[in-house]
Amino acid sequence: MPPILDISGLAKTYGNGFRALNGVDLTISEGEIFALLGPNGAGKTTLIGIVCGLVKLDQGHVRVAGHDIEKDYRAARSMIGLVPQELTTDAFETVWATVSFSRGLFGKRRDDAHVERVLRDLSLWDKKDSKIVTLSGGMKRRALIAKALAHEPQILFLDEPTAGVDVALRRDMWRVVRALRETGVTIILTTHYIEEAEEMADRIGVISRGELILVEEKERLMARLGRKELIVELQAPLEALPARLAAEGLRLAEGGMSLHYTYETGGERTGITALLRDLEAEGIRLRDISTRQSTLEDIFVELTRESAS
Repeated sequence: MPPILDISGLAKTYGNGFRALNGVDLTISEGEIFALLGPNGAGKTTLIGIVCGLVKLDQGHVRVAGHDIEKDYRAARSMIGLVPQELTTDAFETVWATVSFSRGLFGKRRDDAHVERVLRDLSLWDKKDSKIVTLSGGMKRRALIAKALAHEPQILFLDEPTAGVDVALRRDMWRVVRALRETGVTIILTTHYIEEAEEMADRIGVISRGELILVEEKERLMARLGRKELIVELQAPLEALPARLAAEGLRLAEGGMSLHYTYETGGERTGITALLRDLEAEGIRLRDISTRQSTLEDIFVELTRESAS
């Protein structure tokens, strides 16, 4: 099956000389949730802007379900919904009017049943006659999603979808996104909340300084780059590591009351058995042992640090 979004050789330099994108290649399959991560100024917003027709590209090609965004703009753009980071909408219009009007902007015939279905799916039906200005931040965010879905797009871009939303509403939004994917909508999101990508995404892309430095399935990425930390709590504090243990990469923590040992999860040998044997040989008595798995945030920080060096 051909990708629903095909980006090749995408480049963009702004008038002030800032090169926002430098030869980005990316394909996204229909029905997946793709998370694009990167620090501020990495090129995320420029990439979304080009695909959505808001920013003109300098070089490269973008095809949406086979439609070139420049040569076949109307067909390509009609397949895309965008939920911007900023809460920009007509504050004094009702929810119903705002969503219905958005559908008409794409030349879609009036379909009250579809608009009702979207509002119900987003728990906005009881707010349909409320003015946008009266809604809470979370409800305004839902209204933006409803606007983006009004014309029945196949791809939905979510730019920082839960920015400024409390934890409870954030998790509610995650449920909304998963439900959209179940209807066949392809979701592409940018986020500063690493746990958001870790919770929802099928694949992760990391962009830094205008270049896509990594694209990989989330589970494979965490298995390949993830590390574990063994934490050994001691019955009595150590003032310093014995020479034999210092050579194994251990570090003392918590005033000498614990030892920390980092190892690769995918390695054939972790070294834990030898470590525990050496601890016993040194007469070091243990109170407890636990492990900590590296998170997607740990991996992201390491990748962006390496790309910046």
